[in-house]
Amino acid sequence: MERRIETERLILRTVTVDDAEAIFKWASDPEVNKYMIYPLHANPDVTRDWLKSRDINGSDEFDLGFVLKETGELIGQGGIFYHEDIDAWSLGYNLRRDYWGQGLVPEAIQAIIDYVDKEKGIRAIVGEFAKENSKSRRVMEKLGMTYWKDAQYSKLDGSEIFESCKYIKEL
Repeated sequence: MERRIETERLILRTVTVDDAEAIFKWASDPEVNKYMIYPLHANPDVTRDWLKSRDINGSDEFDLGFVLKETGELIGQGGIFYHEDIDAWSLGYNLRRDYWGQGLVPEAIQAIIDYVDKEKGIRAIVGEFAKENSKSRRVMEKLGMTYWKDAQYSKLDGSEIFESCKYIKEL
């Protein structure tokens, strides 16, 4: 299902396999990947395979590409994902490093939250970030989220474990 949301500076849309080259720009950047759970993408074929494996029509997953209105360039991706066990939606995102610090992630994620809340209703949003990742802490604070509890998470391949903070916002 094609989804599309517009904000002041962004078009948020479903990503496809055709977006692999653009997504590879951040999925292969060690700075962007530093605190992510996924392994660094070694080449665009890894990105293509990942895109082919995704269920973009899932009703409990709203993961969209961030396209700059000004240039039409895909510069990031993110969204929210429902977790029945805690009756809450978790958020996740990636953004090309050259666009960090411009408030684009909170703008995109807030628009997605508003869209999903109107469509499905949201009780709570939760997010988790490595304690050293002050940029993600700031994103969650801009979204009105507050500290919930300490936790840990690891990369999918088990190569690193991060001490983390979980934040929450009840709607």
